[in-house]
Amino acid sequence: MSTEWLELFRSPLGSLGSWAVTLLRIMAIVLVAWLGTSLLQGLIRRFRVRISQRMDDPEAVKRAETLGRVFRYLVAVVMSLVAGVLVLSEIGISVAPILGAAGVVGLAVGFGAQSLVKDYFTGFFLLLENQIRQGDVVKLGDHGGLVEEVTLRYVRLRDYDGHVHFVPNGQIGTVVNLSRGHAQAVIDVGVAYREDLDRVMSVMLEVARALKEDATYRERILDDFELAGVERWDASAVVLRGRFRVAPLAQWDVRRAYLRRLKAAFDLHGIEIPFPQLTLNAPADMRVAAAGASDD
Repeated sequence: MSTEWLELFRSPLGSLGSWAVTLLRIMAIVLVAWLGTSLLQGLIRRFRVRISQRMDDPEAVKRAETLGRVFRYLVAVVMSLVAGVLVLSEIGISVAPILGAAGVVGLAVGFGAQSLVKDYFTGFFLLLENQIRQGDVVKLGDHGGLVEEVTLRYVRLRDYDGHVHFVPNGQIGTVVNLSRGHAQAVIDVGVAYREDLDRVMSVMLEVARALKEDATYRERILDDFELAGVERWDASAVVLRGRFRVAPLAQWDVRRAYLRRLKAAFDLHGIEIPFPQLTLNAPADMRVAAAGASDD
């Protein structure tokens, strides 16, 4: 009788001990996964900082920051998947049937998730080919602005007005990067038809030389002002075009500074900047009536 009671108590205690061991193993798996993720992400972050400190090229620094963020994300995903598989095996759930079912479900879902898969593939090649990096200024179709984040899923842009655009990578067709190597500050200037164009171009070149020698813009302007000449004839102006070769993202500041100085120089030399004017021609009978009214 005593032996039967002993076996009766021993069975629940044995089950309880087995579950306790399983729980400890699961906790160990989660802890190791968390520590491994934190360690690898920390190493990636330190490696990225060290590379950035050793590089003098800002373009390479931006690429290192972008890739570092993506690699940290991939480490978290991979470690989470591995930990999940190990936890399932510890609680006695076979992974093989789940993978088989996931394959069938994935095939069905795949037809509805083609855009998502396209986003990830496009994002992978955007990073691999170094087309977009954090800190660049780009145009992606109808969207443009400063690149704040690049992931395998989307690109986050902030435009001049402060609006944030999330552009799925699968929707990106043509990438126009405005911050690679150098930029061009293109200047179009309209003057009246009666102005001496040689004199106008001389003033434009003089203002450009003064701007290039200015301490504020000396490092931003990479080459002398290139004056192309007459670009087109508008309804009320002759348009001349020129350009500065400038550092990336400096084209807007240089263009604004040049136009401000050029306006002052035109005023000083009496060069007219035309604007639309409206001429009214009254019929003859109205002119006669107006003349009679003035005589009275």
